[in-house]
Amino acid sequence: MRLIVRLLVVGLVCAISAGSVCFAAEDAVSRYNYMKRFSKAFDLVRNSYVREVTNDDLMNGAIRGMLQSLDPHSTFLDKKDFEKMQETTTGEFFGIGIEMTSENNQLMVVSPIEDTPAHKAGLRSGDFILAIDGQPSSDMSTQEAASKIRGPKDTEVELLILHKDANAPETVRLKRDAIPLVSVKSRFLDDNGIAWVRVTRFTEKTTTELHEALEDLKKKGEVKGIVLDLRNNPGGLLKQSVTVANAFLDKGAIVSIRGRGSHILESHSADPKKAVVQAPMVVLINPGTASASEIVAGALQDNKRALVVGERSFGKGSVQNIHPLEDGTAVKLTIALYYTPNGRSIQAEGITPDIEIPFEAPSTEEKKPSFEIPREKDLSGHIELTGKESGKEPGKPGKEEDKDDKKAQKKLVEKETQGMLDRDNQLRMALQLARGLPRITKIQVR
Repeated sequence: MRLIVRLLVVGLVCAISAGSVCFAAEDAVSRYNYMKRFSKAFDLVRNSYVREVTNDDLMNGAIRGMLQSLDPHSTFLDKKDFEKMQETTTGEFFGIGIEMTSENNQLMVVSPIEDTPAHKAGLRSGDFILAIDGQPSSDMSTQEAASKIRGPKDTEVELLILHKDANAPETVRLKRDAIPLVSVKSRFLDDNGIAWVRVTRFTEKTTTELHEALEDLKKKGEVKGIVLDLRNNPGGLLKQSVTVANAFLDKGAIVSIRGRGSHILESHSADPKKAVVQAPMVVLINPGTASASEIVAGALQDNKRALVVGERSFGKGSVQNIHPLEDGTAVKLTIALYYTPNGRSIQAEGITPDIEIPFEAPSTEEKKPSFEIPREKDLSGHIELTGKESGKEPGKPGKEEDKDDKKAQKKLVEKETQGMLDRDNQLRMALQLARGLPRITKIQVR
């Protein structure tokens, strides 16, 4: 074993030297001493541990432990884990639909993916997963947990969940299903041309789906405003976040990536030719908005392209690269941090909304009719304006205009859309702001 270690060290030094980077002799000696120490520990475990362990398991465990000690997102992927990770962005897979991270050696839900078993069961951003099928999840890596949670379609997995606002955990049984890879939804929210565009995650097809959704909206009517909904979007592919942001930006920086020593490894700016929408925008974010979705929100906010509304985002601003190894395994390693166009680091800070609006769950109690304070028009004998006095064009409705407009709008808005608005106070506010943005932007501060 020691001979193997010496050969590895010599080979490493020779390979590096061939690349025009020659390490000092003392550095090579230091590396050899570290490898020598590892070799002794390796032999000790292999020969003396209470149960027989294969060399492959020992080496994989050593690499996994080294990476997990760095940060919650660096990890070792065995062959099965690597294959499953590739499926999440390129093909169909079965599971419950959650993005997870590790917080103080405890698994935490970053965000449930929309229209998945986890989302339908009420799992939320910030929930802790205490056990999976009865096995405590403490010190379990996110990749290990993901492997246990995924499985054949229609099989069940049992999770012990502690909601962030609960005093005691609860057991939740979830039936695995195909995780939808369609990542963009859209519809008009009203008859004034305000469109809702929901991006649930960033896969290889997200930008294509976004362009298709926008074209479909344009066929139905003029898009006069957009509510870009990035709530509970756990992120995904960096390249897709850049091209999605570019769809709304005709100029300006989008994101920079800085590695060790704050050196800029990569930067992206908007290509004017790829911008397809100029309408006023409101972006919705919440604590489930993470990673790639934070890049989009930050780019639109810093370029003053959109008003960001909701709650502070998750704050996952680190960049991971996947490095495949020769044996079919891979290393997922944090190599840099994201920065917004204004130089803000997203890491652990997140995106702060321009207007903070906490989500309020709809009340289960039946709403009682509210008393409306009488207005001038409700008083008996009030003076009615006619013609030029009213400032309205001839033939337009007068006294009952407000009520008639509301009735007409309700008829035009789909029942499902109206239901969404009724249940979602953040979306209602975003709609109101999107309607008023053209007027708001014209207001001058004196």
